[in-house]
Amino acid sequence: MPAAYAATPDPVRLAVQADLVWLGHFDGMAAEEFDGHTVDAIKAFQKRNGGKETGLLSDAERASLAQAAKAPQAAVGWRLIDDSATGARVGLPEKLVPHASAARTGNRWSSAHGQVQIETFRLREASLPALFEQEKRTAQRHVGFSALNPDSFVIVGEERLKKFVVRAQSSGSEVRGVTILYDQATEGTMAPIAIAMSDTFAGFPDPNAAPPPGRKRGVEYSSAVAVDSRGDLIAIGEVADECQSLTVPGFGHADRIATDKANGLVLLRLYGARNLVPAPLGGDARGGTELTLFGIADPLAQAGAGAVTRTAAQLTAQGLTPPPQLGFSGAPAFDAQGRFAGMVALKSPDVAGAGPAAPLAVLVPATAVRSFLAAQGIPLATGNTAIEQSVVRLICVRK
Repeated sequence: MPAAYAATPDPVRLAVQADLVWLGHFDGMAAEEFDGHTVDAIKAFQKRNGGKETGLLSDAERASLAQAAKAPQAAVGWRLIDDSATGARVGLPEKLVPHASAARTGNRWSSAHGQVQIETFRLREASLPALFEQEKRTAQRHVGFSALNPDSFVIVGEERLKKFVVRAQSSGSEVRGVTILYDQATEGTMAPIAIAMSDTFAGFPDPNAAPPPGRKRGVEYSSAVAVDSRGDLIAIGEVADECQSLTVPGFGHADRIATDKANGLVLLRLYGARNLVPAPLGGDARGGTELTLFGIADPLAQAGAGAVTRTAAQLTAQGLTPPPQLGFSGAPAFDAQGRFAGMVALKSPDVAGAGPAAPLAVLVPATAVRSFLAAQGIPLATGNTAIEQSVVRLICVRK
């Protein structure tokens, strides 16, 4: 295995592996067994796409792999969810398991006639090695493969007339896991899905880490800017997508009024809000690369607080460096002379197999922001208003 791939962070490596599984690079192996064959699978993918067989994915190849995996994922309704009962993150083929119910220590999903059953579990006081041995000895269960690591295990085999996979992870004395059962008749469909579920299972997801590709945060904090006194706000469109609720603390619910998909902007309205302080977005910046960003960092980054803070950044060909903290998506940026330069957009791009995933900060230029507001009939505010008075926190809650 190339050293660069072996050194890849687990979430990135497992995401690559899961995408390869979706494309049919599967021959009955368990997750850990498949890991040793991942480089061969990458080479097969590269060969099929006319690329050089290096065993390492370039940025373009990683994006191509992720795109190719979307079709089989969509066919089964694949979605990564945060399990409310256990706190784990798990992938579900929702079209195959539409029936959800509570389980003894987690949640359960099943197909119409029980051919496929998925159940999460959470044990607050447990020994991982003891649970590993207990799961292997379950009645009428034949184990084909098992592996125990310091903080996780996987067991694969047959139970009665079903195939099964058990994946568990531990932190301290707590263990969280998922059990996947499926009829042998469904193996052609479910075997790769079970591997993908095992690979993407995160018993204790890091709340500060960027979500995996294709997954948005369950609760996302960002910044928005008041553009008039009547309750109109401008924000980054991506952070307002798929929200079950969208609120501004102290003001209440925000509605989407208009979008600019080309530039990734959204106009929001707080009905009944008065006396907002519009940001001074007039006055062209003169091309300086040294910028000051005004935003509200994620609560976890400021001990639960919600203050507007400023941070310095430099505009480069690759974006803003250093990227600001989570929560700064939507933050306005000003040049050294105090002129509006644009709005920050934080993104988590698909990454190559040899590198870590990191949020990328880019700048939506002031001209795009002004054009969008002009199209909505909103005049630009001018003056010397302290920008901190115009920035508010935006909270999106997703399913």
